[in-house]
Amino acid sequence: MKSCFLFYLSSIPPCPSAIILLISNLLDVLTYFFQKETDFSRFKVIGIASSLDTSRFRYLISKNFSVPQSFITGVLVLGEHVDSMIPVFSRMYVDVAPLLSLLDEDEKSFIIDDVRTCWKDLRNYKSRSQFGTAKNAFDIINAILNAKDLFVPASVVLQDEYGENDVAMGAPVIINQYGISKIEDLKLDEFEFSLLKKSSQKLHDQIDSI
Repeated sequence: MKSCFLFYLSSIPPCPSAIILLISNLLDVLTYFFQKETDFSRFKVIGIASSLDTSRFRYLISKNFSVPQSFITGVLVLGEHVDSMIPVFSRMYVDVAPLLSLLDEDEKSFIIDDVRTCWKDLRNYKSRSQFGTAKNAFDIINAILNAKDLFVPASVVLQDEYGENDVAMGAPVIINQYGISKIEDLKLDEFEFSLLKKSSQKLHDQIDSI
């Protein structure tokens, strides 16, 4: 797999000003190898997936509390775009109430599992998540083409953000006409930070195995 992927990368004509959007699994691993093997700036290689996971998280909270999605703020999913993704509860509000004040630990664990397995339920209805993926890709392309700042989680190669290096994973970023203009280093609670470390280690293991 790696040799075929690297052969493909070697055939790409140089275009330093290009902004690369990756939309394929294994999303974070592909984002990492694309950036490393092409030597593009890490701010111009963007993996689109965490924004889709965040949309699903918002929908599940909306459904759980029977409130419009517009009442829910601070929604964010970080880390790997598969089983170890991290729904961030500590920054979320439902109307004016902190989300953590509305949940017990069992409810929190249930929602985490629901976010991580949402894609499996989608396959029972429409086989894959192409529509949600397309919508999130459109939002990012629109921000790039129209020079608008868009705050969104996306997979990017990290260099010291969240204490991580040499790995690509979902992180909160600001995207505009230049690609990623900033990686937001947000404060997480202890539980979320520990999950982020586990997700990172899983991605490191996947990268090392290729």
